[in-house]
Amino acid sequence: MMTNTKVVRTAIILLASVLATFVSAHAEPYELSKNDVMEPKAISSPEISLFGVKLGDSESQAIETLVNEKISGVKAEQEATFIFLLDQRKPTGPMAGVRIQDGKVDLLFINNRFAYKTRGIFRNVLNSESPEDIRKLLGQEDYGDENVMGAVLSYDKQGFQVNYLGKDINIEFAQPR
Repeated sequence: MMTNTKVVRTAIILLASVLATFVSAHAEPYELSKNDVMEPKAISSPEISLFGVKLGDSESQAIETLVNEKISGVKAEQEATFIFLLDQRKPTGPMAGVRIQDGKVDLLFINNRFAYKTRGIFRNVLNSESPEDIRKLLGQEDYGDENVMGAVLSYDKQGFQVNYLGKDINIEFAQPR
């Protein structure tokens, strides 16, 4: 009788650990405002979220999360197909946001005004001094364009692009190609 109890208890513990592993494997691995992901190859745009909003989320879900819920230090504005997030301390322009097309979020973006809110490798990217600094952090881009005005570094396989214009750095996340 005691042996059956031990077997059942062991089975329950094993099942619980398998479920815990399964749930954690499907958790959002990179919330831009929370997680310290530093490995560039671990980044894939469908797994990135901006205050809980991910690519493919519905328009109503994005509005509920970004506009209706209050985000500390952030002012949200909806204009046409965009929801812009502004820094309440200095609302000079959007620091992040999403674009909605066909009722779904199809683009997330952050820029250097968001550097104080983001975590992990993208904080370093947003504070970079040159396209070469960005390459040191993210690796060689799939393709790009660099000229005297700045650089576009495309990481299409991972689903993001970095636009470098001196002090202005913008990162756009879309579906990988």
